[in-house]
Amino acid sequence: MSSVEVRGRQPESAASLIPTLPGAHYTDPAIFEREQQRIFQRTWFAAARAGDLPEPGGFRTVEVGGESVLIVRGRDRALRAFLNVCRHRGARLCTDGSGSVRRSLQCPYHAWTYGLDGSLIAAPNLNSMADVDRREYGLIGVALREWLGTVWVCLADEPPSFADTVQAVVAARLGDEETIERWGLDELVVGRRITYEVKANWKLIVENFMECYHCATIHPELTEVLPEFADGYAAQYFVGHGAEFGEEVTGFTVDGQGGFGKLAGLDESHDRRYYAITVNPQVFLNLVPDHVIFHRMYPMAVDRTVVECDWLYPRPVIDSGADLSRSVELFHRVNQQDFDACERCQPGMSSKAYAAGGVLVPSEHHIAEFRDWVADAIR
Repeated sequence: MSSVEVRGRQPESAASLIPTLPGAHYTDPAIFEREQQRIFQRTWFAAARAGDLPEPGGFRTVEVGGESVLIVRGRDRALRAFLNVCRHRGARLCTDGSGSVRRSLQCPYHAWTYGLDGSLIAAPNLNSMADVDRREYGLIGVALREWLGTVWVCLADEPPSFADTVQAVVAARLGDEETIERWGLDELVVGRRITYEVKANWKLIVENFMECYHCATIHPELTEVLPEFADGYAAQYFVGHGAEFGEEVTGFTVDGQGGFGKLAGLDESHDRRYYAITVNPQVFLNLVPDHVIFHRMYPMAVDRTVVECDWLYPRPVIDSGADLSRSVELFHRVNQQDFDACERCQPGMSSKAYAAGGVLVPSEHHIAEFRDWVADAIR
């Protein structure tokens, strides 16, 4: 049996316990490489916040499926994405994670120069090389979409439908296509960004986020704000359901007090509630009445994942100089608690005790859909 097949899968039945992926799926570099090729290079990937590149010439580089992707805002203010590779000798074009250029991108090796639209515009002695077609040797483009204030890219030559694979997932979780617009994510701005280096496989992080069986054990601050989480059922277990704040809670903060009111687009049915959404393969959306917490995961190795987490607020809140610390601290603690748990699990994935995998209890059964999605993608 191939090292990238679903190995050791236990038979499923109507029993209350159903199997997870086998341990090798969290430790085998060959399986991770197959995931890079068949998941991260073929699906839509939330790469950056559009507001990270506010002006023409702004750029950001991100790792997607083992490739370096360069996102640039052009002179026409449109965002474009390219493989971050010079067409001459393959040098990395932009070596910084982010920055700004005036009108062009120049390779530091031989000075091949590209316009912000990816076209080759200059190179040493280029005029004497009549057989070089500038159009043919422009940067290799990557599909790009903007939605929810986020830049999504896809490395596939023929990307899947964005509506069917991203927007439909959010709509299915919330119950319709319009509800997500109530939070106005396009207009929210980053109030705080924290980047976490997690020594765990990316799937452990997704599986952890999807369930709340652990919430009563490791999230005391969160269950004070959202008491129903102590019962073990995650908000996304039920379509359209948002976990309700505790009776004495007035804000989604570390002490349950003093939030920033309610976003303008929300109605009473979405006030005082928390909604969690997973968009495969690497996005977590957390919706609360006064802000949004947006996680983007970047799998770097079979046992290392970078998680970039943005706390998003209305611009008037940021411009007022409001103290965000108590608002940010709640989910920062949740993140630390979750990532510590994932790092505790990672060593066990290589134990013979976990060779055939573990089990999912009833409140975790929805994770089986993610398990099957991953297994089908790499089979």
